[in-house]
Amino acid sequence: MRQICAALAALTESARRELLTFDDPAACLGLSIPQPFLELAGTCVRAAAERVETVRQIVPRHALSRVAAADAAGLVRLPGRARLTQSIPFKMIVVDRTVAAIPLDLELLYNGLLLIRDPVVVHALVRAHHAWWETGEEFPPRQTPPGALPPHLRPVLESLLAGLTDETAAARLGISGRTYSRRVGELLTALGTTSRFRAGAEAARRGWL
Repeated sequence: MRQICAALAALTESARRELLTFDDPAACLGLSIPQPFLELAGTCVRAAAERVETVRQIVPRHALSRVAAADAAGLVRLPGRARLTQSIPFKMIVVDRTVAAIPLDLELLYNGLLLIRDPVVVHALVRAHHAWWETGEEFPPRQTPPGALPPHLRPVLESLLAGLTDETAAARLGISGRTYSRRVGELLTALGTTSRFRAGAEAARRGWL
């Protein structure tokens, strides 16, 4: 356990620009894992979130209710930015896109971990994280003032006004074509129209431009 703790601490402390994780905080519930180890894992990510520019965690939805039920305060706090997905493929930490740590059993770092430095494998894991991130829901949900343009739809509006094709716009925004089409639908619904042609005029009328 000391070796694993030391490896996790060194890994997260080495982060300078970015920390990506797949995590299931409920995976340890009901297991006889020493409390100091559980506290260390959370402390490492929280400390990184205070000094690293980008911290993105992806957590399965079911984990939040289980953790909240086990916590007397009923609160769940996730450092950095977080998104919820239906599931995660495995637990993972990626630091600065140069090194990754994956549990040997894919679920619990406590049972041993594999450190990966091969750039091809690390890049593949970063791409997997990006794909899951795009399908996730922001946690906690961002509150948008009534009548305001949701922040994630502004790039979509700008792409429509620029006359970009869906494929070009999706590529520029770094999202899939399906995600872009879904956001176009959200934008048109927010504008109260089904016409992309009228979207610009309605956005101007609302002061969104």
